[in-house]
Amino acid sequence: MVRIASFVFRSSLFVFVPVTHVTLQLHQLDVPPGQRLLLHDVSWAEFEAILAELGEQRGSRIAYDNGLLEIMAPLLEHESDKEIIGDLLKALLEELDIEFRSLGSTTFKNATILKGIEPDQCFYIQNEAAVRGKNRLDLTVDPPPDLALEVDITSRTHPDTYAALGVPELWRRVGPTIRIYQLLDGQYVEVEKSLTFPGWPLQDAIPIYVAQSQVEGRNRAMRAFRQWVRSKIEN
Repeated sequence: MVRIASFVFRSSLFVFVPVTHVTLQLHQLDVPPGQRLLLHDVSWAEFEAILAELGEQRGSRIAYDNGLLEIMAPLLEHESDKEIIGDLLKALLEELDIEFRSLGSTTFKNATILKGIEPDQCFYIQNEAAVRGKNRLDLTVDPPPDLALEVDITSRTHPDTYAALGVPELWRRVGPTIRIYQLLDGQYVEVEKSLTFPGWPLQDAIPIYVAQSQVEGRNRAMRAFRQWVRSKIEN
């Protein structure tokens, strides 16, 4: 049970109206797909309690920034895009014979800086060996993911949170495009090519295969993508 202030929730916007304090159980809060709920003045201890009560088997995503907690319920389109893009990146890493660890929407948090985030998809690549076999990660001692993916349909990416956690590369799916950002001096700078995959025109290629999967199906698109990767490697 978590004590929160009363609020008004409208469409994809949210309006916080502090009235009186009431005690609600989290299962009483219903966030429809594509919409978000903001809770203000949430302490770190309350944030941890909310995470524990929500559990790991849920469809919602959270973001926490110094007392501000966002709970977002993704749309079907959002989940479909993040799955196929994640699968394409896994296929590329496999074809390149690069060890990696994909941790999906794992909750990454750091109590020292009061920030937490759940990416749509994330990968340990350069630092895969540092987290290999670990079932618990602590970002005060463990490295953050090397690459995080966010699909922006109705939600915002929270780049400041990713930057504070030290994620070196951030991908955003915005409409039909892929935008890639590199962390430089604590800020994200949009770049032409991924530093994780130098020489690969992924901003152009990935949207093509995402679109193909929506017309011809996932398996056919994945096979075509692998063939494209192999032809690039051979050449």
